[in-house]
Amino acid sequence: MNLLIAISFFVSLALGIPIAFVMGISALAALFALPNVPLHLIPQRLFTGMDSFPIMAVPFFILGGDLMNAAKITDRILDFSKLLVGRIRGGLGHVNIVGSMFFAGISGSAVADASCLGSILIPAMQKDGYEVHYASAITASAAIIGPIIPPSIPMVVLALVANLSVGALFLGGVLPGVFIGLGLMAVNYVISRRRDYARVNQPLTFRIFFSTLIGAIIPLLMPLIIMGGILSGVFTPTEAASIAVAYALFVGFFVLRTLTLKDLPRIFFRSAVATSTILIVMAMANAFSWILATQQIPQQVSQFIFSISRDPYVILFLINIFLLIVGCFLEGLAAIILIVPILMPVVTQLGIHPIHFALIVVVNLMIGLLTPPLGLCLFVVCGISKIKLGPLFKEVVPFLIVEIVILFVITYMPWFTLTLPRLFKLL
Repeated sequence: MNLLIAISFFVSLALGIPIAFVMGISALAALFALPNVPLHLIPQRLFTGMDSFPIMAVPFFILGGDLMNAAKITDRILDFSKLLVGRIRGGLGHVNIVGSMFFAGISGSAVADASCLGSILIPAMQKDGYEVHYASAITASAAIIGPIIPPSIPMVVLALVANLSVGALFLGGVLPGVFIGLGLMAVNYVISRRRDYARVNQPLTFRIFFSTLIGAIIPLLMPLIIMGGILSGVFTPTEAASIAVAYALFVGFFVLRTLTLKDLPRIFFRSAVATSTILIVMAMANAFSWILATQQIPQQVSQFIFSISRDPYVILFLINIFLLIVGCFLEGLAAIILIVPILMPVVTQLGIHPIHFALIVVVNLMIGLLTPPLGLCLFVVCGISKIKLGPLFKEVVPFLIVEIVILFVITYMPWFTLTLPRLFKLL
């Protein structure tokens, strides 16, 4: 049976079938082979995979991010980023990174960050003397911070799969996200000095400083409202996501007045498509996970891992290598739904905190957005810049190395992920 599941999975994947349907086909093939198991279990498991109140946060976070993007708040984020770091050597590169960190508090999606900020900053960096491949590389590398700094769609899904606190995961991602951003800025500074990239030369006056600061309050209030409400217990993560949508509508229609009723059908349609994709993945993965559970795959994986070593440091190293490889071939949400239920019992037996391990998984799989052949962020910036993947990946490598180093620092220094949740008494 295990051989049948593996063959159907990898053959379907090799044929280029979308990962959601790969899992569905594999589950169906296994179900046909099991004796006396009714086929109506498949639709039952599909529905169960989507029938969850916490998962309602996903469409609301997607819609809130789309509304804020349509309200043209990106310029305010970039102006504020220029104010903070634009006058350092390699200024627009730093603005790109810091802008992604701020934008992460709105969208929760790496692909959305790469698309929105890349369409503005890549042409601006080219105009300022940066090579197009470097501008694209720094955009893609910074975009992966989006799902690490809250709110985060992958964290919502992971919390549902592993029965963890969304608030604890959100807080646990803050320091790793900031640390990755600082690491990318250090790489950008070194490369910018070597290539003599310029800093932003815009004069700074009190009037510019004050107006930029006031303009930044509107976009920065959204993550503060989300996290403040969750941590204070005023509302749940799902309710926080719906309030984020209400805030985005209020800002777009009554504060900035950049949204119109004509914009809403397009925004709703795009959000619905993105949401349906995620829900299909979750539904198919639930059916596939049920098959794996009936065949005791998690227990077999545990036995195999423990046959190698029982040292937590060795196990975490091997898991990191495994997840980095998985990230090259599997989309992040699908990988979370498939892998976390298998590996979570292993790490908890070793005394590794579930929140710490969950953040390791998220950072790992977000790095996968920069590694071919899947590398979604790479393909997004390639489409924006009209460049080829090979030369782009060469420019990504220094940033990728730093992100992997930071991943291992986070792995072996749990306080990076656990300090803030403990400070707010969520652990």
